[in-house]
Amino acid sequence: MAVIEVKSAHGISTVPIESRLLNGRNVFFSGAVREETALDAVKEIMYLIQEDPHAPINLFITTNGGDVNQGMLLYDVIVGLQDTELRTICMGKAYSMGAILLASGQKGRRYILPNSEVMIHEPLLGNEISGNSSTIKSISDSLLATKQQTCEILVKHTGHTMEEIEEAISYNHYFKAEEAIAFGLADHVISFHDIVTGHFPA
Repeated sequence: MAVIEVKSAHGISTVPIESRLLNGRNVFFSGAVREETALDAVKEIMYLIQEDPHAPINLFITTNGGDVNQGMLLYDVIVGLQDTELRTICMGKAYSMGAILLASGQKGRRYILPNSEVMIHEPLLGNEISGNSSTIKSISDSLLATKQQTCEILVKHTGHTMEEIEEAISYNHYFKAEEAIAFGLADHVISFHDIVTGHFPA
């Protein structure tokens, strides 16, 4: 874990750089979407809301995707915010569930760095299928239900029709920054300078 030195009246101490960035109301969601990463992001968002419910929060996303159910936990938090401005920012890549989290941000507050990339596709099976016919049917039904759920979410946040979304996710569909904006997955291309200076396009 990276640390930095901080000077105070009591001398010099070392603190994790993540703590300093969190104090600046920056939450980083990186790596695979799983229970641990989703819960960590939720806890940090909850902490910042308790500190100040009216100050903006920046949610930086860089992920290949992962567990849809765990991603839905963070999705529910993002769309459930009412008094707090939350900016979703794609840094590097927002694939699969990461694309849904980026798109679910508040309209006008979804950002992407110039050379970042977004990818959407159909939900995938995480493990090899095994079991009897009833088990396989249950797995198939669950996968179809997840596909329907993710399609409905993308329809809601991009403005496309169900048919357009189903066609778009029928393969690994990659979007460069401007393409992601045109498709409705993001709103603005933002530079790193704008992020560190707090100049977010409106």
